[in-house]
Amino acid sequence: MLNKHPKGLIAASFANLGERFGFYTMMAILVLFLQAKFGLDGKTAGVIYATFYCMIYLLALAGGIIADKTRKFKTTISVGIIMMAVGYLVLALPTPTPVNNYTLMLVISCIGLFIIAFGNGLFKGNLQALVGQMYDTPQYSAMRDSGFSLFYMFINVGAIFAPFAAIGVRSWWLGTFGYYYDAELPALCHGKLDGNLSEQAAANFQMLSDKASSAPIADYHQFAGDYLNVFTTGFHYAFGIAIVAMLVSLFIFLANKNKFPDPAQKSSKETAGELNGMSVDEVRQRLLALFAVFGVVIFFWFSFHQNGLTLTFFAKEYTNLHVGSHAITAEIFQSLNPFFVVFLTPLIMAVFAWQRKRGHEPSTPKKIAIGMGIAALAYVVMSVCSLVAGLPNHEVVRELGSSPVKVTPWLLFVTYFILTVAELYISPLGISFVSRVSPPKYQGIMQGCWLGATAAGNQLLFIGALLYESIPIWLTWTIFVIACCISMFTMLFMLKWLERVAK
Repeated sequence: MLNKHPKGLIAASFANLGERFGFYTMMAILVLFLQAKFGLDGKTAGVIYATFYCMIYLLALAGGIIADKTRKFKTTISVGIIMMAVGYLVLALPTPTPVNNYTLMLVISCIGLFIIAFGNGLFKGNLQALVGQMYDTPQYSAMRDSGFSLFYMFINVGAIFAPFAAIGVRSWWLGTFGYYYDAELPALCHGKLDGNLSEQAAANFQMLSDKASSAPIADYHQFAGDYLNVFTTGFHYAFGIAIVAMLVSLFIFLANKNKFPDPAQKSSKETAGELNGMSVDEVRQRLLALFAVFGVVIFFWFSFHQNGLTLTFFAKEYTNLHVGSHAITAEIFQSLNPFFVVFLTPLIMAVFAWQRKRGHEPSTPKKIAIGMGIAALAYVVMSVCSLVAGLPNHEVVRELGSSPVKVTPWLLFVTYFILTVAELYISPLGISFVSRVSPPKYQGIMQGCWLGATAAGNQLLFIGALLYESIPIWLTWTIFVIACCISMFTMLFMLKWLERVAK
């Protein structure tokens, strides 16, 4: 399979694997960390999460412009990795909880997130552009879609194990102090310290506290502060794992630097020749097609990336995390998506190969449209099951401190499975489409714009948090069904034009 692809593909994939391991270690716990550290409600944590996720991708546009202007893709990527390590260091340094200076510590945390986002912007899109340039030769051009699917699969190997690493460090630190993990307890601890728990929530806090402590509790007020401090310190140390992952990624990238194409080595004459081979109208049509797709996928990413926000809230508050004698954690569901990416990618590629052999393989734009329809199906499952289960509104959960009705974790398992199938029809193939259609001079910028469209969708994530806390749960998922359907039908409407431009 791999002998049909350029040698640099595996090196680029492993460099990205290390970076993704660190990134998803952080993303698995970020929103839970913000709530536990600062006592934020879902709406406020959602705004920070959405803004950070937006900046992750929006700054990729800046990274693409820098690389395209300087033609120093490899240097830009290396600097990006180093910046991410610095950002993770800011988050990894432990500070007391409850925080003494709320505003200052929240600002410092946000600065760390911005540094990570900027470093990721220098790294992510430009590495994708390098991979795309590997397939610009006739020898490999036919394998572009398959190459990006493999690239996408390999980098998700790191994401599979990241949540387990974060969970392991946090649970180890809790165990050191004789405490056990409970997803609902940090919010109740903040309520206890602030003195705003209802009678029912206070009783629930005391019951969960007794279960979470291996020793009898003499002072529940002191326990609340101690538990929060130990809980969040474990998260700080988990962020430190990401620093190590960045160093591994940097080593792999630098050790294999010579295997990657270098746009800087192209003479100005060659670059001009590439552009002169396209008419002004062709360049304009290509750019219009790309921006049309960018606009459409905003709605998909707004829905898909709820996996780290409202779906994580759902795992914490509405999912039965006690299966028999075993307990699972809310973060563990974050490993499902990358696991399914690795597991399903060979199967999806086999389906595409079977279709290609018979001359019936869908075009890349059609695959993207199909993926959006599949994503809608995932949220149909969530909506129907939430309605049938009779899940209460979030305000009831907030008042009681826990949901009186909980669903099986298999619901999220199935949802993540369907969402991952949708992702494999959209994300790697979308990157492939951009690398195929982009005029040569704008490779880095257009990859940055693809990530910029993802940024716009991510900035809208906070709407999901607002809906989650304001309307019935089943109706929240229905909004995402509508968003995915809008994306699908718009892509189908533009399909013939996009297929013509991509030839």
